[in-house]
Amino acid sequence: MDYGEALSWIHSIGRFGMNQGLQRIELLLRYLGDPHKKLKFLHIGGTNGKGSTAAFAASVLEAAGYRVGLYTSPYLEQFTNRMSINGSDISRERLVELVQRVKPLVEKIATESPYGHPTEFEVVTALAFCYFAEEAPDIVVLEVGLGGRLDATNTVQPLVTVITTISLEHTQVLGDTVEAIAREKAGIIKAGSPVATQAGGSALEVLQNVCREKNVPLFSLGKDFSGEKIAGDLKGQSFNYRGLRHNFSNLHIGLLGDYQIDNAALALAALELLEEKGFAIPDEAFRRGLHNTRWPGRLEIMRRSPLVVIDGAHNLEAFRKLRQVLKRTFAYRHLILVLGILGDKAVEEILQEILPVADVLIITTPNSPRAAKPRDLEKIASKMISAPVYVEESIPNAVKLALSLARAPDLVLVAGSLYLISDVRELFKKNIFKII
Repeated sequence: MDYGEALSWIHSIGRFGMNQGLQRIELLLRYLGDPHKKLKFLHIGGTNGKGSTAAFAASVLEAAGYRVGLYTSPYLEQFTNRMSINGSDISRERLVELVQRVKPLVEKIATESPYGHPTEFEVVTALAFCYFAEEAPDIVVLEVGLGGRLDATNTVQPLVTVITTISLEHTQVLGDTVEAIAREKAGIIKAGSPVATQAGGSALEVLQNVCREKNVPLFSLGKDFSGEKIAGDLKGQSFNYRGLRHNFSNLHIGLLGDYQIDNAALALAALELLEEKGFAIPDEAFRRGLHNTRWPGRLEIMRRSPLVVIDGAHNLEAFRKLRQVLKRTFAYRHLILVLGILGDKAVEEILQEILPVADVLIITTPNSPRAAKPRDLEKIASKMISAPVYVEESIPNAVKLALSLARAPDLVLVAGSLYLISDVRELFKKNIFKII
């Protein structure tokens, strides 16, 4: 088996669909010797901001001298991005070795157990746990895949639990109210693991109730810790942090968007809780780790003239935050929006949110079978705005069209599915658009 064959097998499991439940992953991990029980975890769930918060936390821990595993999804450039240690992805050869070991066990469960075939995410999570158990990092920063209560990552007993924002998403699976979704996400809260969150409103009330039931301390953004922006430009942002034990002034992050300050503050609060679990983190590591954090594909600048920004806003809350941050962060004359979203998202609501700020709309197709059909989006969009609307299903052609319409004071924004953002980012890295 080579790397391509290993990936093909992993992705082929996707045909068995989404099947929530912990029985299959628990059985698979048992066959593998329960690798997750050999590890320490910082577990991060929520709707948006999980990846950024995980990146901040991992970077600070690395700056403090620890070997840090990081498990995130989806990947932006290549599959191996999903599991790394101190910024170095798992090698392709190592992934193949793990797949060869796990594949027979997956097939055994599929044919002999009453639980059905393990899902793709369950298999990838098991591969990651095996990898980390063999590499023995000091801690693994672990991002939830979907929901929480029945997510494959919820087989771990974390040192600290983090829950970012909570809003409507995957309503067909998690529930059609914020409260129902919050209950699913609160499923990762466990006795003995303090919780830090940036959730608010009724979602926070749900978390508070669960923490009371489990006798777990809960620390929330705005009440127990906070980040206050003091400056910002296209190179990053500076803020002051008021924390559980520490207060820091003039911290700097390279990630754009006011909400990234909230994510950074949440990561810092979680790290303070880890200090209480025995992790020594010098003040300078907090500062240096934040400064060094990179999380591509989120308000990332790909070109300066004309200004080209890519952002993996994949759901309604993300688009709402994107709209809020545009005028605060960027100076431009016209906004030329290249948009590609998935059809199982809140399509009309997303369009209602972002289209009012677009002067030109170019609709394209993310590289996913779940992609919304461009012509369907065009019909909806044409009723909402009077701005020009173009359809260009080819991603390279859509970006070329946007660049051809833009002048130096304009902003070209490519937004939507991370499948789209991944492809566009790769095109710019290869300098495909150097002539335009």
